[in-house]
Amino acid sequence: MGLKEQITEDMKAAMRAKEMGKLGTIRLLTAAMKQKEVDERVELTDAHVLAIIDKMVKQRKDSISQFEAGGRQDLADIEKAELAVLAAYMPASLSDDEIKAEVQAAVAATGAAGPQDMGKVMGVLKPKLAGRADMTAVSALVKAALAA
Repeated sequence: MGLKEQITEDMKAAMRAKEMGKLGTIRLLTAAMKQKEVDERVELTDAHVLAIIDKMVKQRKDSISQFEAGGRQDLADIEKAELAVLAAYMPASLSDDEIKAEVQAAVAATGAAGPQDMGKVMGVLKPKLAGRADMTAVSALVKAALAA
């Protein structure tokens, strides 16, 4: 079963169990998926769905920090609940050591010699690590590896 079908099944289960918080979050996710399908006129693959979920997770994390800075813990708690539902669909995160190993392998595979080759290395890493690692942290590791 693909990720899209899994999300649909989870929505049905949340409806049956009357889990309104989870249901609302899944409905937001399915709306975002349908919007992408309509806008780009494509059938979504698991990679597309993961990209959408990753974007929504980033939005929730940003909202949580903004609400906590503004003293709105009630709204931050709602965002945290949504984040938990969305994070369940993300693949397991890689450890720091696994990410460093992937960066070293990509640098060796592309023959990158300096900072000017960062685009090549990131081009190799992005499809491999999307959804499994924070790409800003990966970018920083690549920059450090190419500077050395």
